[in-house]
Amino acid sequence: MIIETKRLVLREMNMDDYDSLYAVLGDSDIMQHYPHPFNEEMVRKWIISNIERYKTFGFGLWAVCLKENNEMIGDCGLTIQRINGVMKPEIGYHIRADKQKMGYAKEAAIAVRDWTFNKTPFKEIYSYMKYTNIASAKCAESWGCHFKYEYEDDVNEITKVYVITKEEWKKLI
Repeated sequence: MIIETKRLVLREMNMDDYDSLYAVLGDSDIMQHYPHPFNEEMVRKWIISNIERYKTFGFGLWAVCLKENNEMIGDCGLTIQRINGVMKPEIGYHIRADKQKMGYAKEAAIAVRDWTFNKTPFKEIYSYMKYTNIASAKCAESWGCHFKYEYEDDVNEITKVYVITKEEWKKLI
């Protein structure tokens, strides 16, 4: 699976991506809205989980690479997540600290959004995050989502949920 944008290539991740992904998921600033940064074993399991998703679903979180030099700067993709007790399609993203605020998460998420509505039967795509994760919420809005609801949970205290429907997407393109 490869998705290309103006500046990015999204491709299936593999164990060769370990060091690049650890630089993202092991960063305490990037992971401040998670219970804790990932350790080495958690990053390996993350890659393995996504490889399994590719086999099972045909999608998962993909490696986000700069087109100019193939450097992996994070991940973005479609997964099935439990949101307020219900399994839903969700776009998630993590971008390395020195590449944030350059529009890469938005660009990658738009590509994944378009791929999802063109290649899957899903009629809605979600994005969810801890209520304190303002940057992630702004990014979700930037690729077309709107706030839908929030709920209390044990992990995030309060989780905010954003959504875009296929009908809303058609008006954007």
